[in-house]
Amino acid sequence: MFGKKKEKPSIDKEQLELIENAQKRIKQKKRLYIHFVVFLIGAVFLIIANTVLNIGENFKIAGLNWFVYAILIWFFLFIYHFINVFITNKFMGKDWEKQQVEKLVAKQQERIDKLKETFRNEDERLAVSQLESSTKDIDSTPKKKNKSLTIIVAAGENDAIGKDNDLIWHLSDDLKRFKRLTNGHHIIMGRKTFESFPKPLPNRTHVVITRQDNYKAPAGVIIVNSLTDAIDAARKDDNPFIIGGGEIYKQAMPLVDKLEITRVHSNFEEADTFFPKIDTSIWKETQRTTHDADEKHAHAFSFITYERRT
Repeated sequence: MFGKKKEKPSIDKEQLELIENAQKRIKQKKRLYIHFVVFLIGAVFLIIANTVLNIGENFKIAGLNWFVYAILIWFFLFIYHFINVFITNKFMGKDWEKQQVEKLVAKQQERIDKLKETFRNEDERLAVSQLESSTKDIDSTPKKKNKSLTIIVAAGENDAIGKDNDLIWHLSDDLKRFKRLTNGHHIIMGRKTFESFPKPLPNRTHVVITRQDNYKAPAGVIIVNSLTDAIDAARKDDNPFIIGGGEIYKQAMPLVDKLEITRVHSNFEEADTFFPKIDTSIWKETQRTTHDADEKHAHAFSFITYERRT
């Protein structure tokens, strides 16, 4: 069997830094030792040169022999190396440098955090300013009603709308207009009006008001017990229509926003159901289209739109 191969010991980065730092200190101490030796040899040589050999005896600077200045210079260099090796490296070594770097980084991070906070405050102020501006724009924009509750009816000059739960006239264009306006919407009506239809009108949601309990109606027809419940049932429609009969019209007049009237220009004395009088102090005529009698229409009539005065 083969023996296991010995792994070489690994030296991490921190250990390597310690070794390099130790080598650096050894070199500094060697330089200090060499300088000290040179200092001693030089000092001895200067003393011998000046006292024994009398070299430069008469050379003085400010009253002192030149060799005194030389010794002072050598001494200064020695003190400098001593401080650099034993004091500076002790108090300003690797740990001191690390602490200084950490302090510097901390100060820089503090400045960065302050700058970020400043930018954040600026962004918040800008966002608030934009929001306030948007709010002002919204407030200054005319508000459009989300829902318009409308009565649609055909009535004679004497406000007649029917007899025996049926129309007194047949106007082709009026039926077309009724279909065009109510198509796709909820139509609210009383039970008798609903029963006057041969079948539910296509593409419209029927909401029938009745006091009868357990009233049966085809699938898709909504049965309610009051006008309030009927309007609530049509709340998702932006423009539901109230289509009759007389009592439902009377209850709805204070609630609706618009009247779509087909005014038949004839009086129908035989009628037994009438539309409420339109108070022009409350309602303002906004549109009118008049049609003369012809081979398809036995009576002249006008399509009139009223809107509630504000």
